[in-house]
Amino acid sequence: MKSPYSLLRQHTTSLTLVFLLLELGVAVMMLNWLVLPLARRAADDLAGLVVLSAQTWAELPPETRPDFLHALRDNHQLDLQPAKEYSPVSSLHPPFVYLFEQAINQRLVQPTHLLVQPRDDEVWYWVNVPAGGHMLAVGWPESRIKSQPLLAIGLGLLLSMGLAWWSARWLAQRVVRPLSSLNSAMVAVGKGHTPALLPEDGPEELSSLSHQFNVMAQQVQVLLTSRTTLLAGISHDLRTPLTRMRLTVELLRDNPNSSLLSRLEREIDRMNALIAQVMELGRGLVSEPPELLNVHAFLSALQEDFQSEATPLVTRCAVDRVWAAPMALRRTLSNLIQNAQRYAAGHSVTVVCEPSAGGVRIGVLDQGPGIPAHELERVQQPFQRLESSRSLNTGGYGLGLAIVKSLANANGWALQWDSPTSGGLHVWLDLPQP
Repeated sequence: MKSPYSLLRQHTTSLTLVFLLLELGVAVMMLNWLVLPLARRAADDLAGLVVLSAQTWAELPPETRPDFLHALRDNHQLDLQPAKEYSPVSSLHPPFVYLFEQAINQRLVQPTHLLVQPRDDEVWYWVNVPAGGHMLAVGWPESRIKSQPLLAIGLGLLLSMGLAWWSARWLAQRVVRPLSSLNSAMVAVGKGHTPALLPEDGPEELSSLSHQFNVMAQQVQVLLTSRTTLLAGISHDLRTPLTRMRLTVELLRDNPNSSLLSRLEREIDRMNALIAQVMELGRGLVSEPPELLNVHAFLSALQEDFQSEATPLVTRCAVDRVWAAPMALRRTLSNLIQNAQRYAAGHSVTVVCEPSAGGVRIGVLDQGPGIPAHELERVQQPFQRLESSRSLNTGGYGLGLAIVKSLANANGWALQWDSPTSGGLHVWLDLPQP
């Protein structure tokens, strides 16, 4: 099977051909509409000057003719001699000479070809012109043209080909290089490595592609990190209840009683609670379609579920309707309320709903100890708690705020955390509205 050409080679070849065709088209137009008309005009002017010079010389008195010849040589590079006897033969000449032949023949009764004759290490072109009843040979040197069109065309084509190839390769590399980097990065992701982020520059489409890949690579890295953290946290937090359950089972062998069975049930309940929170964290990665919710009814249901004498739940609402994913919003606010009630015991927890510049924002405000600013990012990761011990008596499993963060990311909500100097923690959830 024939191996395919590289994208760089294909683009370079295609662009080079396009540039060459474009340059040839421009050259043809310049030749036909600019260079050729100017050359014909110059040849016609020279032919008129040749005929006029011969006629003027014939009409001048003999004593002034030498001065006239001297002026022709100095000012116009023309020379007059007696008619030359030669057999007109068509030969190869520079393009301008052919144009001159056409122009001079339009002024002669008998069309003829030029005589090519070397003179003083230079080529001269002669033509016999009738003047005053006899023939005169008028000549001009090839250097009078002062142009080398064939050389100019040849060098122009070589320069154009080189410039076209260089430009085509530069453009092709500009297009292919980001794709090559993207391919290498995708191979690295496929092998489980973490690739370096791609530069988000260049054309809009490639810049957007690089940006989307960078976002995907970061999401993959976050998922891998979260998976590793979840597995490590689960294995750590399950080890303690499993050890207690094993010890309880051994004790039951020797002394079956209800207290040991109750202890075993409590450990099973703790394991179920941990697994349920891990499953909730996993579900937070899936987006849910939004619905138009009655905010007052929604918050009333939350208040009814989480009302507590130790930590009263107060709601304040300044909007009537909001577009949001109902289950995701309930799970988010539930985790925030439970976290606030756990650490703000003895103080009320307030849920506020108010309009914002981009839509609606909902805040869960408590008067507990708050979270230091430098710890906010850490406690949003799975199994991270401010309290260093793993005791359930002083906190949960460290998954509540991680669930809130994953739900917000999955549904396009913005989270804002604030610990006022007066104490407590204020968590605001910005919900964009259509």
